[in-house]
Amino acid sequence: MRVLGIDPGLTRCGMGVVEGDVGRPLHLVDVNVLRTSADEHVSMRLVHLERGIEAWLDEHHPDAVAIERVFARSDSSTVMGTAQASGIAMVAAARRGLPIALHTPSEVKAAVSGSGRADKAQVGAMVTRILRLAAPPKPADAADALALAITHIWRGGAQARIDAALAAAGVSTGSTTERHRG
Repeated sequence: MRVLGIDPGLTRCGMGVVEGDVGRPLHLVDVNVLRTSADEHVSMRLVHLERGIEAWLDEHHPDAVAIERVFARSDSSTVMGTAQASGIAMVAAARRGLPIALHTPSEVKAAVSGSGRADKAQVGAMVTRILRLAAPPKPADAADALALAITHIWRGGAQARIDAALAAAGVSTGSTTERHRG
């Protein structure tokens, strides 16, 4: 399974592609951060993000896209930019009919570090260890995008197998991971 993890942000949008399966070593395919200038109008920043995400989808052909679920913070301008970037990512994936999963920050932290309260340094260290990298991905947005992809492979991949087995047995599933098809 190949997953594109996206840590949405209007100024910095982390993008990370990880490949692998549950119970097997995972491999880094690519990681980067799309950046936009605060000097540009928000509409042009969103166009820049859309083009960047589309290019990654074209280049890496993921099987699924995992995006950090937007949550309320004290700074509403940060939430708005994050939500706008998240929406762009969802539209780009939906156009291709890719499954989309939204994972909360605490879910991602717990998946990669064992603690939903892990800090950025702990997440970066665990991503480095899981993917057998020489150094933690920088900036933190890049490590977060990889952590999202790892979480989806570990949780989403396992959940997909459970759902398929239950469906084969004629049992309806109420999976907690949100999946959407275009």
